[in-house]
Amino acid sequence: MSVQDFWVVIFVIGFCFQPPVLSSQNLTCNLNDLNALEEFMGGLKSVIGGWGKNFSVDCCKWAGITCNSSFYLGLDDSVDTYRVVELDVSSRKLIGNLSESLGNLEQLRALNLSHNFLKNSLPASLFQLPNLEYLDLSSNEFSGPIPVDINLPSLLFLDISQNFLNGSIPQSICASSTRLQVLKLAVNYLSGTLPPSLGNCSSLKDLCLLTNNLSGGVPEGIYQLQNLTRLTIQDNKLTGPLSKEVGNLINLNRLDISTNWFSGTIPDVFHSLGRLQYFVAHSNNFSGRIPPSLSSSPTISLLNVRNNSLEGPIDLNCSAMTSLASLDLGSNQFAGVIPSNLPSCRHLNNINLARNNLSGPIPDSFKDFHTLNFLSLSNSSHSNLASALQILQQCQNLTTLVLTMNFYDEELPADPTIHFAKLKVFIIANSRLTGSMPKWLSKSSRLQLLDISWNCLEGTVPAWFGNFTNLFYLDISNNSFTGDIPRSLTGLQSLIYWNVSKVQEPSPDFPLFQKKNVSARGLQYNQVWNFPPTLALGNNNLSGHIWLAFGNLKALHVLNLGFNSLSGPIPNYLSELTNLETLDLSHNKLSGEIPPSFVRLSFLSKFSVAYNQLDGVIPTGGQFGTFPSSSFEGNNLCGDYTSPCPSFSKQPQPHSKSRVEYRGVVIGIAVGFVFGVACFIVTDRYVWTWHF
Repeated sequence: MSVQDFWVVIFVIGFCFQPPVLSSQNLTCNLNDLNALEEFMGGLKSVIGGWGKNFSVDCCKWAGITCNSSFYLGLDDSVDTYRVVELDVSSRKLIGNLSESLGNLEQLRALNLSHNFLKNSLPASLFQLPNLEYLDLSSNEFSGPIPVDINLPSLLFLDISQNFLNGSIPQSICASSTRLQVLKLAVNYLSGTLPPSLGNCSSLKDLCLLTNNLSGGVPEGIYQLQNLTRLTIQDNKLTGPLSKEVGNLINLNRLDISTNWFSGTIPDVFHSLGRLQYFVAHSNNFSGRIPPSLSSSPTISLLNVRNNSLEGPIDLNCSAMTSLASLDLGSNQFAGVIPSNLPSCRHLNNINLARNNLSGPIPDSFKDFHTLNFLSLSNSSHSNLASALQILQQCQNLTTLVLTMNFYDEELPADPTIHFAKLKVFIIANSRLTGSMPKWLSKSSRLQLLDISWNCLEGTVPAWFGNFTNLFYLDISNNSFTGDIPRSLTGLQSLIYWNVSKVQEPSPDFPLFQKKNVSARGLQYNQVWNFPPTLALGNNNLSGHIWLAFGNLKALHVLNLGFNSLSGPIPNYLSELTNLETLDLSHNKLSGEIPPSFVRLSFLSKFSVAYNQLDGVIPTGGQFGTFPSSSFEGNNLCGDYTSPCPSFSKQPQPHSKSRVEYRGVVIGIAVGFVFGVACFIVTDRYVWTWHF
């Protein structure tokens, strides 16, 4: 349970177990509170169900409102009335502006307006409520700056994240709110530096400022917040070194400083952070080595320093790192070999060592790596693919294996004893591998994503691909496969009935890449289910027709059959692929017309039939008005983007008598022609006989 959830539960429990009000039968909502709520309703363009005098003249009976007796609250009122202490209309699809009148609810303890469509500026009066303890305005459309003058002495929880707020973080935010324990201003457009006054929030446990435009360094005052358990300031423009004073945050559980401009070395202070479980510092400019106190931390569960300039050999003390479960050291400058002691990190299941200067074979010790679930070694210089597969197949729980850009010019082993029983993702692209599609792969029946593109594989495309009931992404493009496309591909169940829940299971936040060409980096996806359902067979030597049954693959988003030798017509039934975004049929030998029904493919954004043998009219309407002329060149097409189609003027239909006369003329000409030819043959034969 997060700190936010903890305090929400505690607060709700506190209200639920308050003692009953004695004279409740005669008490009604305080008139000032009623007026404030009515003004709040007046600023909305939507109706709040269960609100208004038509529902009840007592506002304490309105939905989402909790009241307490003024006497119970210790107020010195001449008349005991109900006072509004809690207002919760979150996730009610409210539209409109937030009225300043809410600032008149002077006994308000909790206000939750999150997950609505409220917009424009935040009312300044809302930040002057003396008794307010819980304020959640997150996930709305508020804009403008946060009010400069903040006086909330009772505040424990403040969340204004996921709005459109700009300007700087007010210096006054912790001046009076010394009890503040949770501060969330994430996913806005806040700029400027972190105010040093944040150090005055001595009770702060959760500080979340991620995804803004904050710059400068981290003020020293933040490093004095010894109650802090979560510090998440990722995705900003923060600079400078990470101070060794971070070691003062002895209660820290999660530290995320990723996607900033921090530089220098990572300080060797992790022996002081005895409760730290998650350290995320990827996408910065850190250099040097992993500090010894970090590489031997007994509490670290997730270590992610991907995409920095860290160097040296990878040296982890696995006997000490008893909690390590996820390790991401990708995209650095680590050199040497893969550490053979990694299997002794007894809880380690996810490893990303991609894009480093590692080389050599897979350690033999990986045979006993039974906790390993995810392994990415792409873009390195590893060798001996046959040995690597023999070793890694013994990792009994391996589900994701990424070996792209390794094992150059080796042969993809055909050893029938290889078996990856639990493999779901297998990527070994752009490695110039030779050989053919190995039969052992057919036994990996759980495959969901297979990418062996940009290699030199030959032979036919195996029909057993159609047996992979969970396969939703198949890329065998840019090889030398021959023969017909197997009809079994048209029966891939996950491309007929796409169910993302089948692949949407917990996986590490490691980058996977979809190559677009041999030199480009490609598109990055951090989760398997983010890949679009794809069938990519382009740039091979495939022949035959395009199966009509491809139209059954209604979940397909990308179909690439370009640069082959496919012939015959384009099946009209492809227009049933209503989710299709990319269709490439270019550089084949297809004939006939472009099916006019393709205008129904409303999601189609990339389309090419260039360099075929097509003729007829280019369809108009739908997405066809967005495609460039290069999508149609190299054919005999007419219409938009090419030469205009010839116009044929209709001849007037003759009346029936004319048709009879016309028919007689035609018959006469035909008889005369036949007679003339017959005479010519007889004469020619006579002359031929005469001469010889």
